[in-house]
This record gives sequence, structure tokens and C-alpha cells, in this order.
Amino acid sequence: MQRKQLALAILMSCAGLAPNAYADDAKLKAEVEALRAEVAELRGLVHEMQAQRTQPPTPAAPVSGQSIAATAAPAAPVAANAPTAPAPTQPVATTTAGEPIPGTGGSGVALGANTSFWGYGQLDYNRPTARAGDTVADLTRAVIGFNHVFDENTRVYGEIEWEHAVASSSDKGETEIEQLYVEHALAPNYGVRVGLMLVPLGLLNEHHEPSNYYGVERNFVEQAIIPSTWREGGVAMYGSTEWGLNWNVGVGTGPNLGAWDPTADEGRISPLGSIHQELQLAKARDPSIYAAGNWQGIPGLLVGGGIFTGKIGQGNATLPVNDSRLVLSEAHVRWQPGPFDLSALYTRGTISNTQDLNLQFLGQPTPVPKSFWGGYVQGAWHALAWGNDSSLSPFLRYEMFNTAASYATQPFGLGTAPLPTQRVWTVGANYYLNPNVVFKIDYQKFHYEDVALSYGNRFDLGLGYQF
Repeated sequence: MQRKQLALAILMSCAGLAPNAYADDAKLKAEVEALRAEVAELRGLVHEMQAQRTQPPTPAAPVSGQSIAATAAPAAPVAANAPTAPAPTQPVATTTAGEPIPGTGGSGVALGANTSFWGYGQLDYNRPTARAGDTVADLTRAVIGFNHVFDENTRVYGEIEWEHAVASSSDKGETEIEQLYVEHALAPNYGVRVGLMLVPLGLLNEHHEPSNYYGVERNFVEQAIIPSTWREGGVAMYGSTEWGLNWNVGVGTGPNLGAWDPTADEGRISPLGSIHQELQLAKARDPSIYAAGNWQGIPGLLVGGGIFTGKIGQGNATLPVNDSRLVLSEAHVRWQPGPFDLSALYTRGTISNTQDLNLQFLGQPTPVPKSFWGGYVQGAWHALAWGNDSSLSPFLRYEMFNTAASYATQPFGLGTAPLPTQRVWTVGANYYLNPNVVFKIDYQKFHYEDVALSYGNRFDLGLGYQF
């Protein structure tokens, strides 16, 4: 009925605008027929749109053909010198806004029209060159994730992770929820998430599957300074623009400085890794905020960065930590010209107002650092390919980082000396049996050795998979 009224209004408007224009009936009839044809075409478009709206929501199964390499960390390689062998691409699930789901594995397995699951895992062999007795083999992690579509705009994502094969009170393994959140699209290019989410800093934290980085282990900078995989609970908004910017801002929980253990090595291994809460009965008096973005306006180039900040005392009643604030910032770039994959990252963190706290920790081996930082440069060459899937990518990485670059000044010279800056060379190769199974080999050369911090020259082998 409304469409008929619309057509009649159009006819009346045309007649009213030019009452003297139709000098003869033939011309009037011709124009009326033209208007009828246009109205019929409009009716057809309306019927088509109505038919599309009655279709069921898009299945939640992850889709193929979109590369994680376009968003952050290394994806399966692009073959160089083998035009008959197309580059393996990393199939990924997508969000309601069409972006890759943070932390998902491969193409996934559908359990029905609206539910799918995916997974990934990693097995490692580490042999220190100077301490053969410390050689270990480990099922480092196994992860299962799921994705369920409630309607065309709303989904839930989750991941469960098992580390080190066995989790019990007497073993070193863990079972944990890595992420669990509901996502709702407010428009085709932006939406909101609520729950436990990966913090969008660095190149690896959101895309950390074994096939997405070079070397058996994740780089040290994105473990020691950015504590991958770092997640917090809260509310976030995300989106993308037509000119290539993907953005993410959020507010939620943060680390708890009151949980710092000055007697343990964990704070020297990773200051934030030792106090982030993972939404396990998280102290939440002091919210933290973050903002991050990645620009991909030029094919093959990614430029991004982010910042995370908030007070981290969390209302502790026994320690002088409530005025302490964390600021962690980072910037990164990745360029993939032809068969090459070049990347660099720098990150720096500070914790303020730690002088009184460290005064209580005098004599302990691990006071709270005032500043910590790290950076790396990395180059890989997608050198060889066999068939349609297999390929070999040698790489070289140089890292510098310091988990305790400075401490707050203490009276009478009672403070602790900063740690020396560690430097690590890593050389190796990833062999992709196919885009979802990768064998790895590398050798790591350290500037100095520290057994307590797992610093020491070593030879590594690894296997990673995803589905």
C-alpha cells in the first residue's frame, strides 16, 4: 500500500511541477508508462531485500581465504620462486564486522548452522647447549575454541587452554579460560564486546597461534614486556574505516600490584606477567583503559600501536601501592614486499610511585621496577615451495629487552641496581607442511646467561598445528 502511495505521489508531483508540459496525450502516456516501469523495478528490489531478510543468520563457521598476516603476526608464508605453488594463506574466523577473530586458530569445524569450534596446539623440544641435563620436551599448550551465532549481529566466542600436558596441584600444568566474550555489531563496521578479551597490543597477543610467528617460541619482547597472552575483563568497542584503520578501545580490569612477590623470579621474567589477573576473582577497584589501532591502507604494509594505562594498587590495605600507575605503550610495523616478511616492534612500560613499596622489600631479590622496555627487528624469506601447500621460510630475529631497566631511588643508596639489558639472536626456519601444520627449528644466542630467567644459548625444535 505504501509503495502504491509513493508511486501516486511521484506522478502527482511530476504533474504539479509542470502542468503545461504535457501538450498532448501521447506524450503524457509515454511518460506515465516510463514511471510505471520505474515503480515496477523498485517493487522488484523491495521483494529481493525482503527475501534476503527472511534467510537464516550467517553460519558461525570460520571462513577461509583471509590472511592473519594482513592484521598482525606472521601467517603461513608466501612462496617465492614458485609461481605454480600459490602462497599458503591462513583461513580465519571473522567478527560481526568482518575482522579476524582475535586468538582463533584455523578454518574451524562447523557443528551446525550457527556453531563451530577450532583449535591449535604446540609441542616443543629445548636443549641448552651448555646444560644438556636441562633439556626438556613439552606439550606446551593445547587450545579448543568455540563460536556461536545468536543472530546476524550477536555472537559469543570462547577458548579453553591446557598448558604443559598435566594440570594438578602437584604439576606445573594449567587449565584456563583464555577468552570468553559476547560481541554485538552496532553497524557493519563497528561493534561492542563484553567479557574476557585479549588486550590488542603488539603483533602477537591477539594472533599467537604457532603458524603465525617464526621460531619455536614466541619472541621474548612479546612475552617479557607485553605478557602474551594477556587478557583482561571489561567492555571494548572495535571497528574499521574505509581508509584502512582498524581500531579498538576498552575499559576493564588491570594488573594487581598488591600481588607482587619480591622473593620470586617471576617479576624479573615478566613484570606484568607476574601480576596480571586473568579475570580470576580479579581485584577491580581501579579500572584500566586502553586504545590501539592498525593501519593497512597500503597493500603489504601494517603500521600500528597502542597504550594501556591505569592505577594498579586495587585498594590494597596493607601495602603502599594505591597511587601506583602502570603505563605500557608500543608501536610496530610490518612490511611484506614480495617473498619477504619484515617487522619491528618497540614497547616501554613504567610503574610510578614504587619507592615506599620497595622500601618494604629491601633485601629481597625482586623489587618492583620503575621502567622496563624491549624491541626487536625480524626478517623472513619465503624461499621455497612444493606443490600447492608446503613451503620453507628461513628467518633471523634480533631482540633487546630489559625487565628492570630502572628502580625508584631509595634513601642512603639502599636501592637495587638495574638488570643488564639482554640481547638475543634467533636464527631458524619454519617448514609449513600445509597452512595449518608447521615444523620449526632454531638456535638462540644470548648476550648473557641467567638460569633462573631461562636465559642461555639453546637449540629448539617445535611442532604447531591449528584447525
